[in-house]
Amino acid sequence: LSITNHEENHDQDHDDLTLDSNISKPYYSCSYCGISNTSCVVKCEICNKWFCNGKMGNRGSHIITHLVLSKHNSISLHPDGDLGDSILECYKCGNKNVFVLGFVSAKQDNVVVILCRLPCAQQKDLNWDTNEWQSLIEDRQLLSWVSHFPSDEDLINANSISYDQIIKLEMKWRLDKNATINDIEEKKEIEVVPILMRYTDPYQYQRSFAPLVKIEADYDKAMKESRGLNYISIDWSLSLNGKNLASFYFSTSDSTDLKVAVGDEMILRYDGPELNEPWEGRGYIIRLPDSHQEEYTLEMISTKNKPPIHILNRFTAEFVWKGISYERMQDAMKIFALEPDSISEYLSLKLLGQDVPDIFFDHNLPNDLSILNMPNLNTSQLYAVETALKSPLTLIQGPPGTGKTVTSATIVYHLSNIYKKEKILVCAPSNVAVDHLTEKLTKMGLKVVRIVAKSREDVDSNITKFCLHEQVKNKAKGEFKKLIKLKDELGELSKNDNYTYFSYMRKYERDLIENCDVVCCTCVGAKDKRLDKYKFRTVLIDESTQAAEPESLIPIVKGCKQLILVGDHQQLGPVILNKKASEAGLRQSLFERLIVLGHTPIRLEVQYRMHPALSEFPSNMFYDGSLQNGITNEDRQVQNSSFPWPIRDIPMMFWAVYGREEISVSGTSYLNRVEAMNVERIVTRLFKDGVKPSQIGIITPYEGQRNYILQYMQMNASSSNKELYSEIEVVSVDAFQGREKDYIILSCVRANSQQMIGFLRDPRRLNVALTRAKYGLMILGNPKALNRDKLWNHLLTFYRGRGCLVEGQIDNLQLSSVQLTRFIPKNNDFINSKGVNSSTKSNASFDTTSMVSYEGSIFGKRGNNSLLDDSKWPSLENGISGSRNNNIDQNYETDGNDNDYNDDDNDTIISYIENTKDNLTRSRNGNFKPNKETDELANHIKNLTAQFGGELTF
Repeated sequence: LSITNHEENHDQDHDDLTLDSNISKPYYSCSYCGISNTSCVVKCEICNKWFCNGKMGNRGSHIITHLVLSKHNSISLHPDGDLGDSILECYKCGNKNVFVLGFVSAKQDNVVVILCRLPCAQQKDLNWDTNEWQSLIEDRQLLSWVSHFPSDEDLINANSISYDQIIKLEMKWRLDKNATINDIEEKKEIEVVPILMRYTDPYQYQRSFAPLVKIEADYDKAMKESRGLNYISIDWSLSLNGKNLASFYFSTSDSTDLKVAVGDEMILRYDGPELNEPWEGRGYIIRLPDSHQEEYTLEMISTKNKPPIHILNRFTAEFVWKGISYERMQDAMKIFALEPDSISEYLSLKLLGQDVPDIFFDHNLPNDLSILNMPNLNTSQLYAVETALKSPLTLIQGPPGTGKTVTSATIVYHLSNIYKKEKILVCAPSNVAVDHLTEKLTKMGLKVVRIVAKSREDVDSNITKFCLHEQVKNKAKGEFKKLIKLKDELGELSKNDNYTYFSYMRKYERDLIENCDVVCCTCVGAKDKRLDKYKFRTVLIDESTQAAEPESLIPIVKGCKQLILVGDHQQLGPVILNKKASEAGLRQSLFERLIVLGHTPIRLEVQYRMHPALSEFPSNMFYDGSLQNGITNEDRQVQNSSFPWPIRDIPMMFWAVYGREEISVSGTSYLNRVEAMNVERIVTRLFKDGVKPSQIGIITPYEGQRNYILQYMQMNASSSNKELYSEIEVVSVDAFQGREKDYIILSCVRANSQQMIGFLRDPRRLNVALTRAKYGLMILGNPKALNRDKLWNHLLTFYRGRGCLVEGQIDNLQLSSVQLTRFIPKNNDFINSKGVNSSTKSNASFDTTSMVSYEGSIFGKRGNNSLLDDSKWPSLENGISGSRNNNIDQNYETDGNDNDYNDDDNDTIISYIENTKDNLTRSRNGNFKPNKETDELANHIKNLTAQFGGELTF
């Protein structure tokens, strides 16, 4: 075993550490629970504290929990343990990060060698079988031969400690490294009151939401201020405008509980020997890590204290927390409560959830609402536009690929013509969504002013020329133009010049806003000082389901009388960091709350993105089967493709792979090496088919897998193709919402003995993942781990039914015979089996509660979670497609429920079987073509039907 022995420094460690006031423990006792068995305790090499390898329920062992919470990663073993006094490190490169360490067996000798996952375990060696590399951590616990699991006696004698206490103890150690569990102050938990669905007045509304916004702000502040970066290396460069750029690496896995955005401020410091005195500089983030690079880039603020660009190492950095967005949310709620003219009475009552008679605006609308040189609107889009123009409050649900941006832009265009003297405010929670709408509106000939935060003015984009600051520069003349040039060159102006500069700036900004048709900004940006004096009669909020309700309120309280909310509550919602605030209702968007109150959204029902085969499951599972295809199979057919799809005319597959999940390099995420390897094989096949890197998107829910796929493809790509692989976007599922690619590869990652799948359970995340592809979708996952979840079981059953659940090598894929848990449906709601389409006007079949993010009654009480109630979900057949059903042994595991069938369900069972029969025997052109296999299955179905007193004929 290749482990480095070392002389341990026991200077402070031999002092007994008292974990309990009455019992003295050895210095090597677990700092959490006090277990002192030398065979199962491990020392953290960063803080010199000891922890046991005992596990807390489904959480990691104490040593792994400590490493994750403290951001430490190096450990050593006890001198009296089986492996002796040793630091775990890679035999070849010396890497001590335990999260990347694993072992391989020597081919000749009876020994094992510790190697890091990348790059050493990827290198071929004659002495070691690197293909058999296994992580030292399994199920968030060190392997038992590295550190034993505590015995029953150890556990009985251990001190009791909860996970909340562990978190508090870790926080305490940041201030006092010698603190014990006895030093934790048991603060009384602040009671968080859930939001209501209805409110009596704006004051009650403000009192309900304000505490939640404060809790979230405090949490965000604590997270950012606790994330100091030490000993970072800086790569200095110059921007096009001559400003210093500082780029550095900060693992995105370490920032998962941070809200970091372009425009955020950071402080860089250097206090090393190469300068006579410490240096400090501030800068704004202009680039975040993406699929092509792993670095943050700051544009330094120009000052007389120039950055030491000759120094590259030993810098520290910290985030500067600014609560502007939270302050603006609080301000908006106060305005709503105190200023009646901030919003129309009708909208105010609607937002409060009070019953009020509907009213409509009487406009003479053109016969054709479609716009010249823009795509013609379909029936559901036309209805959405017409309704929005005449109604003071409209909700438009835009499922993936249904053209909601075109619909929104058309609404704004017509409103601009109706209210020629009124400016329209167009917002979204993200800059990307705002930029997208800005681009569409300018193409329609509208005069648009895009307002960005001052900290984002140097961020280049394809709509920069429409931004207020850029329009000001382009219109500047005379003295003002000279001052702009001087400021760019020097970074700052004299006091007098600065006064003159800002006088001109305010005048030009005012003139541009006064003369525009539309103002575009983020929801938070609507409170920008440059908009203070303006009221906006009409407000449209795109992607409104991604904004917390107080965030949406910011633009609404600027005099709104007509509100259009566009979004899709079946996709991912707002990002709320604090669990208590989230569970109390802050994660719910205004769009969702209005739906729960009975305000039916208009659903756009024709999708123009996905191959019809790809849209079938999302339509049935998430949209009541209402999505129609605006494109045909031929529109999405790739000529002369040699890609090994299981069914030639159905460009989708679920590739069953059985690699195990592993903890990522940061300890806070997961990866799956077998899935990553097969992702690379799919990419290679696509390249052989002539597919370009820009056509491929690789998505995964886990940051650890994203990083590993990037590294793996670079290491295993041939030298001639390395550049092609590096051009492929590899991003998280969440980051890909609103995006599309010709081909999407989804890596699911999760595979463990407990069959836990984490936030893969979120139906919204799955919906986003399944609806990004235009021409083809490849899913890689472990069906044994996934199929216990009802949602994923439906997906796997669907893919099996289409003959697309496969396993094996990519050039020899075979139908998978994996057993699937059988979830029996309780009613007939496989909508597309009968060709049912919802009305574009009434949406009578729309389910308002199936996927809301926060379920509460009108009294603010939590309701039962109906998400997985069978009455809310389509029934997907557990059958085999007639085109690929040969020699398939359908062995299903039961879920342990013996009461799946009862007398009341007879009609449901018959309908279910009928749907199964229809789907098993329907050929691609919709005609029924019996064959030997379907006849045998038909007889089986008849026999099954007879057991329930029904009749069924083919």
